[in-house]
Amino acid sequence: MASLVHVPKRTVLIVPTTITHFSSVASPPSSTADPTVTFAVSILKHHRSKSRWTPLRTLFPSGFTPSQFSQITLQLRNNPHLALTFFQFTLTHSLCHHSLSSYASIIHTLARSRQKTQTLTLIQSAIRRFNDPNPNSLFETLVKTYRAFDSAPFVFDLLIKACVQSKRVEQAIEIVRLLRSKGISPLISTCNSLVMCVCKHHGSIAGYEIYNEVFDSSGCKKVAGVKTVVANLHTYNIMMHAFYKDGLIENLERVWSDMFVNNCVPNEYSYAILMAAYCDYGRMADAVRVWEEMGSNGLEYDALAYNTMIGGFCEAGNVRKAEEFFKEMGLSDVKSSSVTYEHLINGYCKIGDVDSAMLLYKDMCSKGFVPVGFTVDLLIKGLCVINKVSEGLRVLRFAVKNNVVVSGGSYEFLIKGLCDEGRMEESMKLQAEMVGKGYEPSSEIYSAFISGYEKEGNVELASKLKTELLVRCGG
Repeated sequence: MASLVHVPKRTVLIVPTTITHFSSVASPPSSTADPTVTFAVSILKHHRSKSRWTPLRTLFPSGFTPSQFSQITLQLRNNPHLALTFFQFTLTHSLCHHSLSSYASIIHTLARSRQKTQTLTLIQSAIRRFNDPNPNSLFETLVKTYRAFDSAPFVFDLLIKACVQSKRVEQAIEIVRLLRSKGISPLISTCNSLVMCVCKHHGSIAGYEIYNEVFDSSGCKKVAGVKTVVANLHTYNIMMHAFYKDGLIENLERVWSDMFVNNCVPNEYSYAILMAAYCDYGRMADAVRVWEEMGSNGLEYDALAYNTMIGGFCEAGNVRKAEEFFKEMGLSDVKSSSVTYEHLINGYCKIGDVDSAMLLYKDMCSKGFVPVGFTVDLLIKGLCVINKVSEGLRVLRFAVKNNVVVSGGSYEFLIKGLCDEGRMEESMKLQAEMVGKGYEPSSEIYSAFISGYEKEGNVELASKLKTELLVRCGG
């Protein structure tokens, strides 16, 4: 972890209630000393909207300094739309070589009027434009100019959000630390976004470290009246999902326990994550316990919960138990999805009951669902093993028609099956289709063709294929 960076004492003065009392800046800069500022403000305020822009370009061909722009914006802070239009005008006509301070002035003006979307856009623009080696330059500039523009405290949350969206995770973390070192915690939504971003880009362990830092006030300088941020349900779900994705089930269970210790009630999604983790590790007894606990707490089982349990039991080879959940799902008026059917089809294929898998496949297709490639591969393999090659071909044709990507292994099983049945012309066409899909024929396919042609007495063609096979194998 990076060391804590402190804002110089002269920069920030925190009053115990809110962030709105930054006061490193002197009184708002007076525009009376600069005739350029006075004249420009007069034109902007008193000319009609369509007639103010030409005089500005005519009278100020050299444009404005960043300081002048900031003073003009200060005079327009009660008219944020006009201030923003003026800013865009200076950009379009290159009338100001903007600095961080001039950007900060328009950012604060928009934040002051609660225009969050436009404020965020400007912050993102400033981050892109001023790629300063010091990652906290924009933060420090916003702090210094905060009081003069009577800005809104969420401007710093938007800065953190902009850093997160720009994948500047370390910068976002440092800004949070700078705020918390002064006894200020960002909004819960901001903290959650930061934790989620760290988990995504640096893994769940790094995310958990930030989670502990942001949501634990013990390391924060306490200031009377300043509330520390408290983790909410979304926070816990973020961490649980991150640990689930990384396969760290013990860490997931720790977060689950923290949630109850802090009197946070889990929702359906929370239970689904924990059940999925247990199912993935074959801990079906624990998964059932969580399922029952979920019901006893008055939560309704949704499709995600049912699919999780069905998939878990199918993976464990207990398709009978999975079918019980499937039937209960129907009785509870919870609609099944393609995932539901795929779990069951895969489960039946796994135990060798291809006939039951095909019944589910047909029911699935009749409801408008299309199986994924992995499920199609399992079905074709299973059908070929029990010598139902024609049925396997129909499954392949339906998959290709619906743009499902089928593996080369499925083509191999079907070609071998067709050759075994003496259907050489069909197998040749399928082999050509296979090559067209980018799959090279294997030695097993060559062997199947050789065996098939020998059975029908075509010794010459079989001999040619043997020679070709030897060349391919380097013999």
